Amino acid sequence: MEKIIDLNKSVHDLCKEKPEVIEVLRELGFDQITNPAMLNTAGRFMTIPKGAVMKGIDLGRIKRELENRGFSIKE
Repeated sequence: MEKIIDLNKSVHDLCKEKPEVIEVLRELGFDQITNPAMLNTAGRFMTIPKGAVMKGIDLGRIKRELENRGFSIKE
């Protein structure tokens, strides 16, 4: 099954569907993603692009790393 990341979905939903994405995002600077309370609150409305802006992380870098780990990006 192809691993697709829909950038329009919330971080919470993406992590629930594909738990392996948690570690990738943590390594890229989303340090609070491993906190279940944060994932269940802010993660419900936060998308990867919104989080990238808030954290000052280049969205292109995030996309490249996800693709390097076998994910396809849907925008």
